[in-house]
Amino acid sequence: MLASGAAHAVVNAILKSGGDKMSSRALIDGSSALLILPLVFVVPLPHGAWTWLLASFAVHLVYLITVIKAFEGADMSAVYPVMRGTAPVLAALASVFLLGDPISLPVALGIGLVSAGTALVAWWNTPDKRALAWALATGATIAAYTVIDAKGARAAPSALSYIVWVFLMLGFGVGAIFALWRGPRFLAAARSEWKPGLIAGALSIVTYGLALWAYRLGDVPRLAALRESSILFGVLIAWLFLNERIGKARVLGAGLIASGAAMLLAAA
Repeated sequence: MLASGAAHAVVNAILKSGGDKMSSRALIDGSSALLILPLVFVVPLPHGAWTWLLASFAVHLVYLITVIKAFEGADMSAVYPVMRGTAPVLAALASVFLLGDPISLPVALGIGLVSAGTALVAWWNTPDKRALAWALATGATIAAYTVIDAKGARAAPSALSYIVWVFLMLGFGVGAIFALWRGPRFLAAARSEWKPGLIAGALSIVTYGLALWAYRLGDVPRLAALRESSILFGVLIAWLFLNERIGKARVLGAGLIASGAAMLLAAA
């Protein structure tokens, strides 16, 4: 999950740095689908998980639109912590009550530290209300697809089967919708941004593939919160490569997130 978080931050930095965000997202998701396509011939069909795959597709479509809107309205270092930090609390509640996953006191404390750090990171240079609303909506959709995909990964014959079909449906489905939505702008972006799109597409398979595999092996509350270590990497990338200002509040918040992640790692 830590590796997943790091890769996720890089993917979102590539998306944020792109010109037309929707076209960039179409390139990323389309690249993921093309890269993973050969595996469709060697993995079993995801029998028992089709309903979860369709639900995941619908939620991911909304999620990607909210991410794009949030990034269009504010700095990555302002909205990324909000969208990622609100998700584990909602996902933990949903997984406990809907999936029956257990949650211990150390895990609850770790989730609390991650969330407190997230709030502190976002407090400094808070984005405007519209961007903040899009970021909060993104957090809600992250929580929704986390629970859906955790259930789907457990229902499929294997984790790899579910991973392959998730990326195929999202890449060829959402990627096509976004490409058609942008029209000529997508063609222009494809000519100039296909290389970073391909890199981000490969990293997307790494980040969410690792997360789905972990959800099949462990409890969602702990794992979902641990993945939000991506906030640490995201703030660092925004400072080093996107030239965004990072204040003391965000450094302190990052420390709380790191403490929460350490507690989640130590929790049994």
